[in-house]
Amino acid sequence: MARFIALILIAGSTLLAACNTIAGAGEDISKGGQAIHNSAEEAK
Repeated sequence: MARFIALILIAGSTLLAACNTIAGAGEDISKGGQAIHNSAEEAK
């Protein structure tokens, strides 16, 4: 049972750290999409 609790705590910590990474990647993708949108608007 102690191993299971330790595993849950480790998995939870990993997921919290991954959220920050995913949020940063999402911001980068959003900025890239905005740049493409702006280029398309300028080309009209």
